[in-house]
Amino acid sequence: MLKLSARVTIPAHEIQWNMVRAQGPGGQHVNKTSTAVQLFFDIKASSLPDYYKERLLKLNDYRITDGGKVVIKVQDSRSQEANRHLALERLRLFIMDAMKVEKKRRPTKPTRGSQKRRIEKKKQQGEKKALRRKLD
Repeated sequence: MLKLSARVTIPAHEIQWNMVRAQGPGGQHVNKTSTAVQLFFDIKASSLPDYYKERLLKLNDYRITDGGKVVIKVQDSRSQEANRHLALERLRLFIMDAMKVEKKRRPTKPTRGSQKRRIEKKKQQGEKKALRRKLD
């Protein structure tokens, strides 16, 4: 079971696992053991609240397939068990990031003092360049 918050959890039977061989260097060990882990989580068929499902399906993320499944592959560790824990943690972080509500931006105006300073700076710069010109 994966706990997202006090009320929201994902039961273990909703997460499918696929153990595959890891890529890259590693000698004989990597060639004969399946230490890499693929986690599959079906958003549409899950027991998540509808709000969570909507937010996740709206995301434009490479880890979400067209069918609404999240696929996370982890091969960071040489241990299958460690990779499973990392995959669960990445799924949890992925869902929690999708649930963050961005603060609405309130447009602001520059202060009167900052406007005056900007104009004064421009005037000084113009005077400096005017002094560099040739005199008639």
